[in-house]
Amino acid sequence: MSGAAELTPAMRQYLRIKEQHKDCILFFRMGDFYEMFFEDAVLAAKLLEITLTSRNKGKEDAVPLCGVPYHAGGAYIAKLIDKGYKVAVCEQLEDPKSAKGVVKRDVVRIVTPGVVVDPENLEAKENNFLAALCQRGENLGLAFVDISTGEFRIAESAEREFLIEEIGGLAFREVLLEQGREGMLLKAFPAGEGKRRVASVPPDYFDADEAIAILRESFSAEALQRVGIEGRPAAAAAAAAGAVLRYVRETQRDRLRHLGDLQLYEPRAHLQVDETAKRNLEVFATIAEGRRQGSLFHVLDETVTPMGGRRLRWWLSYPLVVPARIRERQAAVGEIRERHLLRRDLRKALGGVYDLERLGARVAMGVANGRDLVALRDSLRKLPEIRGLLADSAVPLLAGLRDGVDGMPDVLDLVARSIVDDPPVQIREGGVIREGYDPALDELFAVSRDGKSWIARLEEKERQRTGIHSLRVGYNSVFGYYLEVTKANAEAVPADYVRKQTLVNAERYINEELKGYEYTVLHAEERRREKEYVLFLEIRERIAAEIRRLQRTAAAIAELDALASLAEVAERHGYCRPQVDEEDVIEIIDGRHPVVERMPPAEGFVPNDTLLDLQENRFLVITGPNMAGKSTYIRQVALIVLMAQTGSFVPAARARIGVVDRIFTRIGAADSLARGQSTFMVEMNETAAILRNATRRSLIVLDEVGRGTSTFDGLSIAWAVAEYLHDAPNLGARTLFATHYHQLTDLALTKEGVKNYNIAVKEWGDRIIFLRKIVEGGTNRSYGIQVARIAGVPDEVIARAREVLRNLEKGELDEIGMPRLARGRKAARPDSGQLPLFVDEEQAVVSELRDVDLNVLTPLEAMNLVGAWKERLGKKSEP
Repeated sequence: MSGAAELTPAMRQYLRIKEQHKDCILFFRMGDFYEMFFEDAVLAAKLLEITLTSRNKGKEDAVPLCGVPYHAGGAYIAKLIDKGYKVAVCEQLEDPKSAKGVVKRDVVRIVTPGVVVDPENLEAKENNFLAALCQRGENLGLAFVDISTGEFRIAESAEREFLIEEIGGLAFREVLLEQGREGMLLKAFPAGEGKRRVASVPPDYFDADEAIAILRESFSAEALQRVGIEGRPAAAAAAAAGAVLRYVRETQRDRLRHLGDLQLYEPRAHLQVDETAKRNLEVFATIAEGRRQGSLFHVLDETVTPMGGRRLRWWLSYPLVVPARIRERQAAVGEIRERHLLRRDLRKALGGVYDLERLGARVAMGVANGRDLVALRDSLRKLPEIRGLLADSAVPLLAGLRDGVDGMPDVLDLVARSIVDDPPVQIREGGVIREGYDPALDELFAVSRDGKSWIARLEEKERQRTGIHSLRVGYNSVFGYYLEVTKANAEAVPADYVRKQTLVNAERYINEELKGYEYTVLHAEERRREKEYVLFLEIRERIAAEIRRLQRTAAAIAELDALASLAEVAERHGYCRPQVDEEDVIEIIDGRHPVVERMPPAEGFVPNDTLLDLQENRFLVITGPNMAGKSTYIRQVALIVLMAQTGSFVPAARARIGVVDRIFTRIGAADSLARGQSTFMVEMNETAAILRNATRRSLIVLDEVGRGTSTFDGLSIAWAVAEYLHDAPNLGARTLFATHYHQLTDLALTKEGVKNYNIAVKEWGDRIIFLRKIVEGGTNRSYGIQVARIAGVPDEVIARAREVLRNLEKGELDEIGMPRLARGRKAARPDSGQLPLFVDEEQAVVSELRDVDLNVLTPLEAMNLVGAWKERLGKKSEP
């Protein structure tokens, strides 16, 4: 890099600003481009796959350079954010044409994964949360905000493990942790997991006094008291909230007025479905490929607005536990479902509403453009129709939402009068403000449009005034506009004409009127663009002042859309309205898996019944072969419960759901290499979490516990886990336990709450047919070989497997202790000194005796060997 003295003023300005943002890639606005220099240019060119060039190319002071068009900056920023980088956006703060010296520039915002407002960086139907986690004493504090919508929530708990488990399922894009105190908190956010960015910030971000000060600046005392922060300056939640607010202020330059009231996030006030359960039940993504298609959300999401999709996602993440609230939501879904015309017209009207939450945030943060305001205008035009459709609804929830929809006629009128129908993307280009909105701007429009006719009128007026019929108005780039008079008429030139140029046959003049017009015409376009920009900022500011009204309306529309989506799905797929109460019974008649039934096998989906309670039916042992449907069955019960407590109708002929406080799952397993955990360790960690945290009101779904280790170890663990869940004080939770360990069916002989069920199978010779029907009773067969045949294992392997199975079942061994199934194989007799697998103690002694070399044994060694063999054989003969 050249010395600073050799750099241009613009480069010195760049380096000064870059010094203040060392951890960011600096997007430096130069005209119509964002440019990057030096190390940023080299890095960005590689990441964005754009050309790397240089200033002063080929010279000693060459500076690496790359750039992207200003109008496409958002898309390039999105790529960098997605790769985990921070971007500082440096804008020109004055018009280069009027600048004296280097154009004033400064960073107007810093973009990180958690503080994104550009649509290019956002998933339409997902929140984009920035979070802070703070530990104070025994308490853990959490605060998280979505600046793209204004949602802001806090939580505090002394149950650190519980809160960390909850946090894992919230899909934060960025998490702030206190430097030097990360400790165990980092375990909840392993670096590089998904798209989440973990950032350590200085301890002063979490300073208690500063946190309270910034909270008081941002929220009223009543709002802070409502969530329990006011008066508790050392609270962990307050410190976390302060850290979040400071980070947003510093990155967004204090544009925070759209943040809504603080909401207290209380996980125990909802049905708790942790990250493990959501993954195992494929609530939002499939286990195998992480795709949305094939998830429960994909089936239930018929929302027509992005904010409706986000609301439905939140409902599925945090279902209700209060039956009255669930029934209130069910009533709204039921009315929309039953009234077919209402459902059709409501969904059509909602489909014309854009993302009001994020539009409002962009307006309040000062980044909305003309097209955003047109989208707002078109959305507001739909609101009276939506209110009208719900005018006669007597369902309390729907009536409340109807009243919550503010048509905002004043805002609609303002935008409709001021903004053109098809504005450009950039608000400084002009062409944004509608003609007729502002008289001063209209004059500039007229000047730009009517310049030639004005010149013609002036020319005729001057001819009449001077009597010089040959007078004409002309223009050149050197002198601008002028009045030209032939020398023969020079004596008739008025005194107010000022000579500008002498030609051979004519003189050129200018007067005050023409000079004034020249300024007007030549600068009309520039002045019009500047006037439009000023007016646009005023309009946007007036709308921003109504942000709370807009947010309340957006919330009502989001909820209506989510309800209409559940109603549409219920009608389309034949769901029933479940009875939800506080009893302990879960009874499902002809229940179906909501996802699997949409992708049915050739024979069609077979519905099944379920009965769980806290008495005789609290622990169901489900046996049966692989591929028969055990996993599908236990998952569908959990999903039906989750759907019911969301307020949704459910895939069943009839259902009664006694509310559940938490759904636990232990389904499948895979190595977690990033955390250094084997399949079995993952399985045991999840099982341990269930045993520690389950309550009598929980629903537990277990699939093949203990299969990650040896058969006898696994069976022992599965048996002990089952007994504990059944017997432990204050537990006895409703449990579905699918297993291949047929021995577990014996639990029903000694445990009053255990019932055995199996998946029915029809045998046809040496083949089987899966009936997919769950029936009472256990089974003592796995049908593994038949399943292998169905899976396409070669016939030769299947035949050999049957032979091995017969010998294993009969315990047939040959004269040297080898299984007869091994005859004819190369391993007829071990020659390595290693004992064969299926050998009892007597055969082992015989084998060892054959291998003893008597020529090298001393008499004492021989006696010791004989003594050892005798002791071993003696133990064998003991009763």
